[in-house]
Amino acid sequence: MTNTPKSSTPPGNSRLPVLPAVPAQASPPSGPAPTPSPSPRTPQPPRRTAFAEGFDRIRAAATTEPGRLRVIGALLAALVLAFGAVAAWQMTDRAAAADDVLTSSQPLSSDAADIYRSLADANTAASSGFLAGGQEPAATRERYEKDIRTAAEKLVNAAANADPDSPSTATIAELNRLLPEYKGLIERARTYNRQGFPVGGAYLRYANEKMQTRMLPAAEDLYKKENQRLRADYADARPYPWAAIALGVAALAALAWAQHRTYQRTNRVLNQGLVTATATATVVLLWLVIGHSVARAGLDDSYDHGVRSLNVLHDARIASLKARGNENLTLVARGAETKKVGGTTYDAYDYDFGTDIRALGRYLAAAGELADDAAGEKPVTTAVGNMKEWQKRHTAARGQDENGDYQRALDMVIGTGNATGECFDSVDANLRTALAHEETEFQRAAGDGRDALTGLPAGAAALAVLGAAGALLGIGRRLSEYR
Repeated sequence: MTNTPKSSTPPGNSRLPVLPAVPAQASPPSGPAPTPSPSPRTPQPPRRTAFAEGFDRIRAAATTEPGRLRVIGALLAALVLAFGAVAAWQMTDRAAAADDVLTSSQPLSSDAADIYRSLADANTAASSGFLAGGQEPAATRERYEKDIRTAAEKLVNAAANADPDSPSTATIAELNRLLPEYKGLIERARTYNRQGFPVGGAYLRYANEKMQTRMLPAAEDLYKKENQRLRADYADARPYPWAAIALGVAALAALAWAQHRTYQRTNRVLNQGLVTATATATVVLLWLVIGHSVARAGLDDSYDHGVRSLNVLHDARIASLKARGNENLTLVARGAETKKVGGTTYDAYDYDFGTDIRALGRYLAAAGELADDAAGEKPVTTAVGNMKEWQKRHTAARGQDENGDYQRALDMVIGTGNATGECFDSVDANLRTALAHEETEFQRAAGDGRDALTGLPAGAAALAVLGAAGALLGIGRRLSEYR
């Protein structure tokens, strides 16, 4: 019996590899299989905006001379254009305000003064016609009707030019409502006066009260509002355009710096494009400063020697009309209306006459001081003489009335010879002449001021565009040297 040795090679193909022994494996745990952890990712840079990328490109380009030139050209063009745009904008506003002074606000202020004057003169004419008795003079009647028509026409014009929401509109509506009521009272007074009924005097006094306490204060309020509007237009037209001037100086400084820089790098004295831009900016700046200075001087002259004189003369004319109306009503009331002042009783209308005549004297003195030539001073001086004579005749007439001679006093007030009415008419005529002269002076000075700004806004804008183009062409010529 043969035994096989334990160390012998197993039968079969001796070329087969012998696999290594596999170690024992642990049994897998019960439950779900664990999730494999993700592999770490490489962090991505944050996304950049197009603006940031563009800024970086510009910054990178600015590190080269061509890039710097492009930036300089863009800034110069933008600065010149900004100068022209601001100059055109500011001068457009000032030119519009100067035109409003000449064509809108001052004429409306004069219309408001005419409304007051027409109402006061109509009241005076009505009282004068009443004093004449049942047969009212045709001239007095015509004067009253003319004043009423003038007041109505001026109210229509004021309503057409007033802003719908402005305070003036309410005042104009109030006057339009009161005017027919006043006319109705005057017609009743005339009717009863022709029939010889004393109640006519009561209607006339009631009409005068409506005029003095409601209509004339409303007209005065309208006059003040229109004067405020006129002053506002002056305030808009006169200030210097400091923003445009500052931009103009900055543009010239930048252009000078750019040309100096070009000279240092090229030794070329002149760059035609930059010289053109500098010349146009200089022209605009000089035109801006000189044109506005001339306009401002004209507007100042129109206010100092036009508007101020017109306001004082209007006030003087109104004071004379009120004085004349109170003088007539003194005779109409015949002591029925009294006023106590400081313990002393006065005739109410005669006391108001004294107040009005003193105001007239103050206004005439101020008008004489404001008159800047003989043509404006002469009618004011003559009116002062007429006023003094008026006071003398009024004192004499009051003496006759207080002594009981009513008819003599009436003749000395509304008569045809040496009456106070002649003095009043002379004062009114001379004030009308002075007003016409000052109106002409205002229109001349204000017209000169407005005309000094003609074409400036459009010219500034056009020259600014030309200057910006010149700056770009000048820088473009330098850039062409790098190609």
